[in-house]
Amino acid sequence: MSKVAVSKLPTVGALFWAIKIVATTLGESASNFVSMAPLNLGYGASSVIFLAAFSLTLMMQLRADRFRPIVFWPVILTTSIVGTAMSDFMNRTAGLGYAGGAIVLTTLLVSVLLGWRATGQTMDVERISTTQGEVLYWTATLVSNTLGTSSGDFLSDGLGIGFRDSAMVLSAAMLLILAAHYGTSVSGTVLFWAAYVLTRPLGAVAENAVEKPVAQGGLGVGTAVTSAALLAVLLVLVAYQSLTPRQQMRTAEATPEELPVASKPTL
Repeated sequence: MSKVAVSKLPTVGALFWAIKIVATTLGESASNFVSMAPLNLGYGASSVIFLAAFSLTLMMQLRADRFRPIVFWPVILTTSIVGTAMSDFMNRTAGLGYAGGAIVLTTLLVSVLLGWRATGQTMDVERISTTQGEVLYWTATLVSNTLGTSSGDFLSDGLGIGFRDSAMVLSAAMLLILAAHYGTSVSGTVLFWAAYVLTRPLGAVAENAVEKPVAQGGLGVGTAVTSAALLAVLLVLVAYQSLTPRQQMRTAEATPEELPVASKPTL
């Protein structure tokens, strides 16, 4: 007799993507607030601090009995914050450069995803219901958010496209993925992870376009104001999701071994 497996990850839909973009954009701003102006702790020290924060939020998520927005989204936020700091450390302090960092992190992400598939654990995030599957998901999330910062920097600075034009390019890429989801037979898992990765550089360049000084191609709003505004939006969206009944308990009438490796989640 099959048992009921409870997924601790959210339903993938418009609300999911909205919160993901806001959370990862806030992660860029919050990381800059600590590692650069106004606190100026540096990328190395900031990475250590943020890794500790990520570990704490992840521990709470792994111990949760079901999907809880107030527990889940802080993990997404901290992966984005620590990913930004680690990417900046690799590219700027360690000297890999934007292109080098993007290549290294892309290779690492592909390795993580291939390793995940080799375990036989489902890669459909709506049906992950084992601790191993959840750890693999968070590993891929941390790497993808770190890659997102490098790829966003490479696009806007390395290629000289600028923040606003980079945001337009990435937005167009997201629309193409959405069109492929509804108009082609491309694997939903492949499309999900493509969109999942792209939300991070999209958030990074959008945040820089607002935060950075006008001389650098931004609007000059500043890190503190940008972070505060994004935090307010994130809190509203998470509160709304917490009050949405369909998000609160989702089960799969199958054992973890019976769950499919890939299905087509809603983008």
